[in-house]
Amino acid sequence: MSDPRRTRNHGPIVAKLVLIAALMFGFGFALVPLYDVFCDITGLNGKLGNQAAPDLQFEIDAKREISLEFLTSVNGNAPIGFRAETAKMKIHPGQAYTVYFLAENLSDRKLVGQAIPSFAPGLAARYLKKTECFCFSSQTFEAHETKKMPVRFVMDPALPKGYRDVTLAYTFFNITDKKI
Repeated sequence: MSDPRRTRNHGPIVAKLVLIAALMFGFGFALVPLYDVFCDITGLNGKLGNQAAPDLQFEIDAKREISLEFLTSVNGNAPIGFRAETAKMKIHPGQAYTVYFLAENLSDRKLVGQAIPSFAPGLAARYLKKTECFCFSSQTFEAHETKKMPVRFVMDPALPKGYRDVTLAYTFFNITDKKI
């Protein structure tokens, strides 16, 4: 006597499982770009646009003071020395400021670097208007070259009153192999 369970056709259920696995893979593959777009739109996760803001004129709020801290880091084992000339400063919303960052190629060969900014708290990112920043483009360094790089910015006075401490961080990446 034959077992009726052995004669069943499993093709449709296998096809459904393969389709579900393919959809899950596709969703996982698309998740990173979708997350980046979402962060760019909302300012979530401290993502900042890499474009210069037009020269904006705001009314200076001299009664309000915000502590702005600058942090720097170098990704991986990149042979780059990188630091902010000013670690922390007090700013008034609406007033334009310029700060400088120093980067040095510590290697014996030409190097191309790219700084990626982030901002904390992330939702305050949309209020920092940078008119000039070394992060807008890649930086080329000759062997052992040091550069003093400016960041010109203004904090929009529309920044909600609850924000008193803000951090602007840059991570410098060695992208030499991708650029040369």
